[in-house]
Amino acid sequence: MSTIMSVTPGDSIHDFIFRSAGRTPAAEALVHGSRRLDYASLAELVRTVAASLLAGGLERSGRVAVYMEKNVENVAAMFGAAAAGGVFVPVNPLLKPEQVAYILADCNVRVLVTTADRLKLLLPVLADCRDLRTVIAVGGNGELPALHGVEVLAWDAALASAADHAPHRVIDTDIAAILYTSGSTGKPKGVVLSHRNMVAGAQSVASYLQNTPQDRLLAVLPLSFDYGLSQLTTAFHVGATAVLINHLLPRDVLNAVVAERITGLAAVPPLWIQLAPLAWPDDCTLRYLTNSGGAMQRPTLDALRKALPNAQPFLMYGLTEAFRSTYLPPEELDRRPDSMGKAIPNAEVMVLRPDGTECAPGEPGELVHRGALVSLGYWNDAAKTAERFKPIASRQYGLPLTELAVWSGDTVRKDEQGFLYFISRNDEMIKTSGYRVSPTEVEEVVYAREQVAEAAALGVKHPQLGQAIVVIAYPRDGIALTASDLLAAIKPQLPAYMLPQKIVIADASLPRNPNGKIDRKLLSTQYENVFGEAP
Repeated sequence: MSTIMSVTPGDSIHDFIFRSAGRTPAAEALVHGSRRLDYASLAELVRTVAASLLAGGLERSGRVAVYMEKNVENVAAMFGAAAAGGVFVPVNPLLKPEQVAYILADCNVRVLVTTADRLKLLLPVLADCRDLRTVIAVGGNGELPALHGVEVLAWDAALASAADHAPHRVIDTDIAAILYTSGSTGKPKGVVLSHRNMVAGAQSVASYLQNTPQDRLLAVLPLSFDYGLSQLTTAFHVGATAVLINHLLPRDVLNAVVAERITGLAAVPPLWIQLAPLAWPDDCTLRYLTNSGGAMQRPTLDALRKALPNAQPFLMYGLTEAFRSTYLPPEELDRRPDSMGKAIPNAEVMVLRPDGTECAPGEPGELVHRGALVSLGYWNDAAKTAERFKPIASRQYGLPLTELAVWSGDTVRKDEQGFLYFISRNDEMIKTSGYRVSPTEVEEVVYAREQVAEAAALGVKHPQLGQAIVVIAYPRDGIALTASDLLAAIKPQLPAYMLPQKIVIADASLPRNPNGKIDRKLLSTQYENVFGEAP
C-alpha cells in the first residue's frame, strides 16, 4: 500500500524537507557518493544556506542561480533559496559560459552558486550580468578571483556568515523556481513555477507511482530538467531517499542501482536504449521505471521488461510549462502500447480545436492542460506567455470565470475510452536525447562562422535519439567549407546534445517559402530519411 504524506494547505516546496525531518529525522534523505545526509542534517543545511543568503541581502523573490553538477551543495542551494523566500534557477551544467550568462542576465540573477573551476570559465562573461551581486564557489584550494562589484565567497565562508534572519514571507502562489527551456525561435525561455505548481506535481506523481518512505530514487537526469528535479521533490515529499549520480557510462547507472538498492529509476529514451541491453541482476531491487522526454521505442520497452520483469514501466508525457500531463498505467501497456495514457491525478487534459471546442473521439486536436500544475508563464515575456497560456472558461457550475490553461503545441487524439495518442509536434522544436533544442540557437552559432552564408538546423528522425540535429549550410561565394571544418568550429560553442549528428554543405542557396524565409518544411522532407527509418 502507498503511504502518501499529508500536505498542509499553503505548503512551499522546501517544507517537504522540514516536514520529513520532523517525522523521521534519522531517515536517509540524500546520498552523493560517500556523503549521506539524514533528513535532520539536510534540513539544518538548508536552513543554514537560507540564513546565509538572507545575511547577504537576498530580497524576496531574488533569483539564485545554481550551476554545477549534482551534489549535496547543489540541492542545498536550491532548497535554501526557496526557504529564504528567494527563487532558484537551476542551470544545466552542460551549458557553455555564453549560454549561462544569457540565463543569468535574462532573469536578473543576484546570487550565483557554482564551483571554483566553473567560476574560472565564467569570468569572461560575468561582466554582462549586471544584476549579479554575489558568487558562492564550492571547492577549489586556491584564492578565488576578484570580480568588480561582485562579492565572491567560498561555500564554507558563506555558510559561516549565516545569521538569525527571518525568511521572507511566501505563499504557495509565489514563484519558487525558473526553469529554462529552449524556444522554437530565439533564446531559451524561463518557465516560471510557483510553490503550488511544484507541490502539486510532487503529490500527483507520488500518488500514481505509489511512493513510500522506503523508496530509493536515483537522480540520473539534470536537476535543471523538470523531470530530473522531480526525483528530489517526490522523494522529499514522501520522506524517501534521493541518490545523486553524475554518470559517465550506462554501466555506472546499473552499478548505482545495485549498490544503493534503488527502487525507482527515471530516464529519457536515449538512455533507456543504452540501459536495456545491460546484464541486470535477477534480484534487482527496481520496482518501477519511468520514461518521459520522448516516446520509448517498442524494442527498448520489450528489452527492459524482459531484463527487469519485476519493475513496472510507467510511460509519461509532459511539458515544462505544466510539468506532467499524462501517464500510461503499466497494466495498459499490452492493450495500448502506443498510448500516452490519461491525465495524471489533479490535472485535466483536453483535446481541443483551434476555436477551443472539444474534439470528438478520434479527431486530431491540440493537447491543452489545465489545473494546479500549469506554470505562471514565461519570465519577462508577456508576448510568448500569451501565445501559449490562454484563458479557458471554467467548467464548474457554469460560472462566468476563466483560468489560464497551457496549449502544448502538440497534436493528439483521444479514443472512446479517453486514452490519448500522440500525432505530431506543431512547432519546430527539436527533441533529441530528452532535450528540447531551439533550431535558432544552433543556427546562431553556425552563422557566427564567417564562411557560412545560410544555414538551417532540422530535427530528423533517428533510431536511437528520437530526433537528431541536421545542419544544412550554404557557404559564402568563393569560400571552401567542409562539414568536418564546420563541426570543429562550432563544437566548442555548443553542449554535446546540441551538436549536429550530420552537417550537409549545400551547393546552392537554401529553398525559400512564399514569405521569403528558408523553407524548413521542404528541407525536412528532403532529409527525413537521412538516418534511415526508425525501428
